[in-house]
Amino acid sequence: MDTATTYQLGIWAQRRLRYLKEHRRILYTNLLTSDVLDAHLQEADERAEEWMWRLPSEIAKREGITEAMKAADPLVWAQAMNNVYARVREIINRDIIFA
Repeated sequence: MDTATTYQLGIWAQRRLRYLKEHRRILYTNLLTSDVLDAHLQEADERAEEWMWRLPSEIAKREGITEAMKAADPLVWAQAMNNVYARVREIINRDIIFA
């Protein structure tokens, strides 16, 4: 593989790879032997990163977590946003990493 096209595994790809190796060995072996493992991991990583950027703002908007809330009570805003980010990580884990 050319070094210019080599993909550096991100955190989500690493988690997906670990899950496949530990819990889905047949799928891991099939992806590896058919030479599509790298593409599979890259796609999972890119999809998870995109969700990590898009979903928190959508959820915050839906739940009324605003900049006005941040200015009025930063601690409550931080708690609410931490909760949103935790839920987004759970969604990514359920729908991408452990799928």
